[in-house]
Amino acid sequence: MADPDTVARRWFREVWDEGRESAIDELMASDAVAHGLGGPPMRGPDEFKPFHRTFLNAFGDLEVQILRTVVQDDMVAVHCHVTARHVGEALGGPPTNKPVEFEGMAIIRVVNGKVAEGWNAFDFLTMYQQMGWVKAPVVP
Repeated sequence: MADPDTVARRWFREVWDEGRESAIDELMASDAVAHGLGGPPMRGPDEFKPFHRTFLNAFGDLEVQILRTVVQDDMVAVHCHVTARHVGEALGGPPTNKPVEFEGMAIIRVVNGKVAEGWNAFDFLTMYQQMGWVKAPVVP
C-alpha cells in the first residue's frame, strides 16, 4: 500500500502536471472530501472532476512543484509552488495570457493508498492579482 507522501506526489504530478482526469479515479477514494477550493466541500471524484476541468481549461503550462512534505501517520502536509499561464475563459473572464505564480499548501489524509480527505489553502488572491482581475493593494 502506498504511503501518504507517495500518494500526494502522484496526485500533484498525475492529476495536475499531466492533467490526467483518470488519475482522479485511481487516487481519490469514492467518498473522499476536498475542502478549501472555493465553495462547499467536494465529495468524491465526480464532484471534484468539474473543478479539475475548469482549472485546466483556464490555465496552460501548469506545473505544481512540491517544495516539501511532512508526513505523520496517515496524513501528509504538502507545500507547493504553482506556475501557469491564464489561457482560457473557464474562470468567467477572457484569457489574459498572463503568467501566474503562487504557493499553497494541502493537508491530505490517505486511506488504503487513496486520498480520503484534503484541506487546501492556495493563494488564489495572488493568482487573480497577477491575471489583473483584482487590484493589488499598495504596500507601505
